[in-house]
Amino acid sequence: MAQPRRMVVLRAIVEDYIRSQEPIGSAALTKKHDLGVSSATIRNDMASLEEEGYLIQPHTSSGRIPTEKGYRYFVDRLSTVVPLSDAQRKGIAAFLSGSVSLQDTLQRAARLLSHITGQVAVVASPSPAKAKVLRVQIVPVSSTLLLIVVITDAGNVAQHTLALSPQPTDITLADVGSVVNGACLGLTFAQAAERVRSLKSSRRESVALLEGLAQVFEAMGDNERSSELYMAGASHLAHRRDIADMAPLFDALEEQIVLMKLMSALSEDTDAYGVGVAIGSETHTPELLHASVVTSGYGNSPASRTEPAESDAGHEDCGGSALGGTAHANTAQTGMAGEPRITDDADAEPGKMDDGDSVAMPSLDGGSGGSGESSGPVAFIGSIGPTHMDYAATIAAVRAVARYLTRAISSYDDGDGN
Repeated sequence: MAQPRRMVVLRAIVEDYIRSQEPIGSAALTKKHDLGVSSATIRNDMASLEEEGYLIQPHTSSGRIPTEKGYRYFVDRLSTVVPLSDAQRKGIAAFLSGSVSLQDTLQRAARLLSHITGQVAVVASPSPAKAKVLRVQIVPVSSTLLLIVVITDAGNVAQHTLALSPQPTDITLADVGSVVNGACLGLTFAQAAERVRSLKSSRRESVALLEGLAQVFEAMGDNERSSELYMAGASHLAHRRDIADMAPLFDALEEQIVLMKLMSALSEDTDAYGVGVAIGSETHTPELLHASVVTSGYGNSPASRTEPAESDAGHEDCGGSALGGTAHANTAQTGMAGEPRITDDADAEPGKMDDGDSVAMPSLDGGSGGSGESSGPVAFIGSIGPTHMDYAATIAAVRAVARYLTRAISSYDDGDGN
């Protein structure tokens, strides 16, 4: 379905303003874009867009610039996501493959995303509440103290002491350890605690040990403080022309709990396929009024890593966001008719471009466009920049690094990580 001409004009204005960061006039617009109408007609369209709240005119003698509503319309109907270059693909793979630990991987991912976008990058470590148990070890450290070591699917190693007197024999510890490993593989800490408690009825001689293990699992799952934020690129803000507008963002970066809640909700709302975008007031954070946040989850279950080839085009209205409000944080979707969808495929062979592939982006009403059950992302990665950021490039970069990050941490699942 063809877009009204004035909305095509709006898109051209947003694109030109993102590039120039200068108010856009009708004459310049007519010269740069083949819109098929006169400059006077474009001026009328721009006046209509201003009345509708998509544009504003900073000064009476200047051109127009997009409003938050204008950016939202543009992002919701973004049809072309800039693919990464061959060099960028190879660089991402090489940079992350050199990591020596999970923490190093996350720090590298933050620096990498910041370098690609020229904006602030934020990466959260996997939340304990979402981690899945891969292996449990019970190690006696004294006659009354046990060390419980749990390795998770996100590469984390959680440790907790358990006081128990009298201490079970080595044979009992080995037996219970074997049973618990078999029963709890792939479960969250909360699920593992429940499963271990269910074993008490059939192993009465180990009731105290099993109850202690259940309490250890609960404590590990509740330890949200072990979920950290890795940031990079704050220095980029100091070199911006609009430093006055972006200055409050420094305060927002200090409020890590606020950022954690915002970006976690945004990444979960888009499911495992899409990239969430919150613009200005949609973040519900005063310090981010002149900023946009682009976020994606990483570390999803294997079922969610396979993306459908069918595109999910043309969402005019999407469901409400976890962030609330009518101007909701949405996924980057199709909209501008007649243009191909170009997305990045991190699973492709390095150096190979998959410009013909299209990926279904979910709407916020819960549709995912894919089949198979997914446990969702274990954490998020995102980019924070001005509202006039290059959305197409930022969305592609966030999504690509998230997918490479998922593959990188999966090596810890397979026992290859350190």
